[in-house]
Amino acid sequence: MGNQVEKLTHLSYKEVPTADPTGVDRDDGPRIGVSYIFSNDDEDMEPQPPPQGPDGGGGGLPDGGDGLPLPSPQPYDPRLHEVECSVFYRDECIYQKSFAPGSAALSTYTPENLLNKCRPGDLVEFVSQAQYPHWAVYVGNFQVVHLHRLEVSNSFLTDASQGRRGRVVNELYRYKPLSPSAVVRNALAHVGAKERELSWRNSESFAAWCRYGKREFKIGGELRIGKQPYRLQIQLSAQRSHTLEFQSLEDLIMEKRRNDQIGRTAVLQELATHLHPAEPDVSDSDAARWFADRRAESGAV
Repeated sequence: MGNQVEKLTHLSYKEVPTADPTGVDRDDGPRIGVSYIFSNDDEDMEPQPPPQGPDGGGGGLPDGGDGLPLPSPQPYDPRLHEVECSVFYRDECIYQKSFAPGSAALSTYTPENLLNKCRPGDLVEFVSQAQYPHWAVYVGNFQVVHLHRLEVSNSFLTDASQGRRGRVVNELYRYKPLSPSAVVRNALAHVGAKERELSWRNSESFAAWCRYGKREFKIGGELRIGKQPYRLQIQLSAQRSHTLEFQSLEDLIMEKRRNDQIGRTAVLQELATHLHPAEPDVSDSDAARWFADRRAESGAV
């Protein structure tokens, strides 16, 4: 019997290295960041998404008990379900997801409507409540190339979406993109790659590598030594944020995707427990204020 290594992950933010809450980064020696070196594709671990209606909600399936249909979830609203955040490499912002008033960059569309907005070389993200976001590269002719279930596949966009709403996300990462033709070539060149042949841990890393060509998106593309140069800044409210530190972009992306999968409310609760263990109601008040602000903004539009 050989040695067996269990999958390593963290259960809460108590195990994630964070910046000093006062905002002062004290140089007290190297700190070890969270590493997902034994994790597989995160989407490979998730169940198939349930059938969805045109608004991104559930299909109202029966509960199998008294025969009454389950209430349909609320329509998918990125501002309610997603985590507003920025990513920094040292002092440079390399990624930003913002819900600033008037911003339409994160609006979602049905797969059929999304096709009208895609151009070859575009990055596409499919989103749904309680699901990992799924990224793909649009290569033209209604098709995308994407990493799913540990294999790079060429699929029709409507099939790859699995009924989820989607959007073009070329502007989230701030790296200089390759030409559209180079992005398409990168994607098509890896169709059929699977399991041990893969150099990416999830669909986002693969799609981003195709567009930007940076080795940081690949498995083991950076050495995890010394200080943590990457910072994930999570926006808690208009005035408050919290920062997590990582040794590699690969690890940071895994954490960012986990946040999107569990949802904003759960992230706020985890952070509140970590930052204010003696004040268990902080997360509820933060979440309530945030939801009230979002509803007010929605009503004003």
